[in-house]
Amino acid sequence: MRKPPLHNSFFNAFRGVLMMVKSERNFQIETAAFFINLFLIFYLKLTTTDAVLIIIISSSVLAAEIFNTAIERICDILQPEFDKRIGFIKDISAGAVLLLTVASVITGILIYWKYI
Repeated sequence: MRKPPLHNSFFNAFRGVLMMVKSERNFQIETAAFFINLFLIFYLKLTTTDAVLIIIISSSVLAAEIFNTAIERICDILQPEFDKRIGFIKDISAGAVLLLTVASVITGILIYWKYI
């Protein structure tokens, strides 16, 4: 099977992100936080190192949310009815997002503290 042209791959990836923005409330909140961080990076004139750390941790939260949503959707397809095992999978997937979110808040506090 032939691979699709590169521009199609990028189009599909951007479409996936757009679908997340349109359909997932938590992703919308995290995206808003990402753009607030971008604004603060320029407004507070963060050093390159601090800016990179903020961008990496913010992007990681967004990526984790995408993975979490994908895992949840796959679980829903495989087992549409309630199943305690599927609930466990969904809970630990959401827990991973929570841990990254907590880490990002702590990182933000540690970095922004010296600029405020």
